[in-house]
Order: sequence, then C-alpha cells, then structure tokens
Amino acid sequence: MKKITIEIKRMLLLGASLFVLNLSLHAQQRKETTSVKVDIRQDSTFNNNYKKPQKSVTHGSVTVEGKRINYEAVAGTLVLKNNADTPTISMSYVAYFKDDEKDGSQRPLTFIYNGGPGSATLWLHMGAWGPQRVYLNDTSRTKAPYRTVNNDYSLLDASDLVFIDAPGTGFGEIITKRMGGAGEPKDFFGIDQDGRAFTSFITQFITDFNKWNSPKYLFGESYGTFRSAVVADMLQNSGVGLNGVILLSQLLTYENMSDEAKSHPGNDNPYLLALPSYAATAWYHHKLPNQPEKLEPFLKEVEHFALNDYALALNKGATIDQATFDTIVEKLHNYTGLPVTYIRKANLRITGPQFEHELLGDESEVTGRLDSRFSGDAIDPLSEEPQYDPMDSYIDAAFTATFNNYVRTQLDFGKGMKYKASGNTGPWDFKQRGYVGFANVMNNLAHAMIYNPGLKVMLNMGYFDLGTPYFESEYEMAHLPMPKSLQKNIEYDHYFSGHMVYLHPESLKLLHDNVAAFINSTL
Repeated sequence: MKKITIEIKRMLLLGASLFVLNLSLHAQQRKETTSVKVDIRQDSTFNNNYKKPQKSVTHGSVTVEGKRINYEAVAGTLVLKNNADTPTISMSYVAYFKDDEKDGSQRPLTFIYNGGPGSATLWLHMGAWGPQRVYLNDTSRTKAPYRTVNNDYSLLDASDLVFIDAPGTGFGEIITKRMGGAGEPKDFFGIDQDGRAFTSFITQFITDFNKWNSPKYLFGESYGTFRSAVVADMLQNSGVGLNGVILLSQLLTYENMSDEAKSHPGNDNPYLLALPSYAATAWYHHKLPNQPEKLEPFLKEVEHFALNDYALALNKGATIDQATFDTIVEKLHNYTGLPVTYIRKANLRITGPQFEHELLGDESEVTGRLDSRFSGDAIDPLSEEPQYDPMDSYIDAAFTATFNNYVRTQLDFGKGMKYKASGNTGPWDFKQRGYVGFANVMNNLAHAMIYNPGLKVMLNMGYFDLGTPYFESEYEMAHLPMPKSLQKNIEYDHYFSGHMVYLHPESLKLLHDNVAAFINSTL
C-alpha cells in the first residue's frame, strides 16, 4: 500500500477561522470574482479555538457559459461531537449558494471532495467547480505570479456547492484531550472512520443550512470515489437520501491497481486493466509502431485483446507455450510501444510505474502517472520506476499559491492560520468491519444502489490516467454485486485528459456539460 497516498495529494479548500468587523454589510459593486463582505466573528480567540464553528460570509458573481450568477460564499468549519456532546474534530469547508432563488432549500446541493487519502479539496475547488479557476496553459508550465480567472465552467449554474476538506487537512484539526476535546487520529484515519466523519459532516451541514429537502449529490475524485461508495451507503442507511453519486477517476478496490500488482502475485487483473491506458499514452506520445489516426477505435481493439487473448495467456502462468508467449509479446509491443526485449524480461507483466519510466526512456524522460500527457526528465534514467510525477511539478505551486491567496483575500478566511493541503493521516486503517483482504468498497456502492433503486451513478474517466485507469473503473462497475437491472443506472463518460480531467480546457467544458446534464436529469 506504499503508493496509496500518491493518489492525489492535491489539495486546499478552506476553513476555520473568523475574522470580522461588526455584522454590517459593506455594499460594494459586484464584479466577477470580487466580493461584498459580511464577516461574522463568533469567538475572540478563533485562531486557536477549534472547539467552536467559525464562519465568514462573502458575496460575488461568476459568469458560466455566458450567464451571470450571483452567489453567497460561506467559508468556515463545522465541529463534530461524540455521543457525550464533546468536540472531536473541526472540518473546514467552503460553500457557494446561488442568490435570488425562490426556495433555496430545494435547490440541488453537491458535496465535493478530493482523495488521497489525506488530501484537502483545493484541486476540485480551484481547478473544476469553484467560481474562480487557477490559470493554467494545459500541459505547459506556468510560473509566479500565478493568477485566477473567472471559471466559465463552474458547476454553480446547476447546483449549490460544498467543498469539504478531509479530516486532518485544510483549516481543520482533530480536537484532542489536550485541546479540550475527545478526538484521536484513529477515530478518523481509516476507511470506515473517514466515511463516518463525512456522513456526520453532511448531516450536520444540511441541518445547519436548512438543506434537508434539497436534491443531494456526492462528487468525489480518486480516493474520493472510494469514500463516496462508503458515504452513500452510510447516508442512505441513516435517512439521508441521495439523487446521484458522481465519480471522477474511480477506484473501488486496491486489488486492481497496477501500482500494487507486484505485491499480490497470482492476480493478473491489474496488467489487463491498465493496458488500454498504456496504449492511449503511447498514442499520445507517438510511440506506437503503427500509429492509428483516431484513438478511440484503437482502444476498443486493445480492450478486446486485454480481456481475451492477453487474459488467457496470463492465466496460463508458467504453462504458457513459447509460440503464444511470442505472439503476446509482439501484440504488447504494438499496443504499448515498449521494446520487445523489455516485454520479454517483464514476463508480459508491466506495472504502471515501470511503463511510466520506460516509454520515454530513450530520451531519459518519464511520463506523468496521474496524467500521462505530462512528461519530465528522469531523476535516475537507470531506475525501474520514476521518482516523481511530472504532472505534480507543473501544477502544484500554481494551485497552492492561488488558493492560499483566494481564500484569504476574497473569502476573508484563514488569516493567521495554516492551510494543510495534505494531512499527516497515517497510519491509515484499510480494514473494514466484516471484510478481509484488499481494501474494497464495491459492496458499499452496490448496497447503496440496491437500497435506493432510483440512485443514479455517473462515472467520469480520463484516457491518460495511469493511477486509476479507465478500463479498471469500467471493470469494477460491471462487477458490482447487485442485480443486473441496476446497471442501467450507471452513466459512463470519457475524456481526452488524465486523472484531473479538468486540467484539459476542452475536457473541463465537456465535464461541466455532462455533470450539469446528469444533475438536471436526476431531479
């Protein structure tokens, strides 16, 4: 499980302090991205007092696909308590509510979070759905001073939005006995523990903001999809209904991750399910021996090979005959662009990190893991695997800088506080009560869909994602332990991008339009 926290260490959201003037509204002209501020101070020592919820309220506007939307933004923390009414943790968030709604209590409400585990939610906030978006030039590098721009594809046109920072990240804190609470890391850092925290947060939020009757959606990325399966099951079993679960770059079981394939020999699924993403990456970098003009028909061919000839060959193990071995070697060379000698030495089984290091090896470069369109110089050209993800080196500083500036200057929250883009959330408890083996939440999502047969699920996938390959996601969905009739409740959407689909401008527009249509169709 050593690479689990690489999944998206991206983060930043908001959270927990209160700065304030005196409850007066300062009328200010509403411009794109500028706010009229109403700061509410609830405690004079709010910078260090995590036991009380904090809140800062501002107003602004955003233009989404040509339509101006005025909104109220609330940045703050919620404090969760145990059965003895003792505080255990503060969790930070930023919420956006569309103004001028006749009955805001019935407007769609989407809860949004990144993954990790241990990531805050700055990535989805500043890259995908917030009113301001970090300016990036797709796969080109940017440098300071970084800036934000109006987000033409904010999801605020279709739903009110709540960006939640995971326990131990953002402005939140575990409130330990030393701090006057009863929280401990083991209460939050695990599959079920994290799920319970998010379930409690959502339940408390819809109570505090009078949103019980709103159509509700979960939107998770990466480990956030893993979390969504757990939270959807928990929420619905506690009386909180959901209209939809929206998954971006899905992972429902670690057993199928190609990153971890070598740690569980005998299971060849990771190699089969990652192959189409290898092929897409080789196509993008023009490394295929016979480069097809169009990607998607080529991928259909690779998918068929993966589930048939390739699967049969790997299932034979050491009993495979030489002729079949040679045939598969040649096919893999044609589909991945990797050298024949390398494929032979790998015994037909190539992990994601090995592929990332080898594809551009002739130029001493490595591809990105989460978005293989990115590339960078290899730190050690003779290594078996990359020592970093080039995508991170392109985007981390821009996201971190713009969010830290935005939350303090425009949302008036967090001054004098530290925002934790990623938390020290180890050791993570990957065991679930009643289950053994690799972490797997396919049962949880299946239970949620069986319990509520009207629940719709949307799966969004990037072709160039080697961390959570798209074909792996499709495979997991097709194997959910539930009646086949419920499969019709799952929607599949693909993008010419990577794990963070929204980094590609054209894909961000398509993602917005698809998600907005999904929400509108499930009301």
